[in-house]
Amino acid sequence: MKINSFGVVDTAIQRPCTHFDERPIGELISLLVIHNISLPAGQFATPYVDDLFMGCIDHQAHPSFSDLQGLRVSAHCFIKRCGEIVQYVPFSKRAWHAGRSEFLGRSQCNDFSIGIELEGTDTTPYTQNQYNALQSLTNALTNKYSAITQERIVGHCDIAPGRKSDPGESFDWQFYFAGLF
Repeated sequence: MKINSFGVVDTAIQRPCTHFDERPIGELISLLVIHNISLPAGQFATPYVDDLFMGCIDHQAHPSFSDLQGLRVSAHCFIKRCGEIVQYVPFSKRAWHAGRSEFLGRSQCNDFSIGIELEGTDTTPYTQNQYNALQSLTNALTNKYSAITQERIVGHCDIAPGRKSDPGESFDWQFYFAGLF
């Protein structure tokens, strides 16, 4: 797996969305944030995560989607349960994944982070294919962006405590870290 100078993964499916902007000038990419998402909650292999990131989700398709009306969010990548990686935003750009967030006293984590969404929930075990894909992607990211060290790989829960809980208790951090670097 390789990442080019624009921040595009050569083996990922490319689904360029419009929910991103430029990083602040001179900003160093130095944080990796792991998330989870499923739409509707707890349902997998639906088209709705893609629709959300592409800005075309049908708010009438499920009662829980009414809360998503007008929401503009994105992740750099989404890893499906089968291990397939979809890239929505090049790593060189600022995706809108962290929201109100803080890491080591610094707010606005989107400015300096990469956001990876895993298809899942806080309580559903992630698949071996997802761990394999996430480990490969993480290794490629740490090779490309040397400021991302193991200490700078966190869950959404770590940068937005009390507001977010993902990737949740079902994420095996020890297993994930054992396959890195």
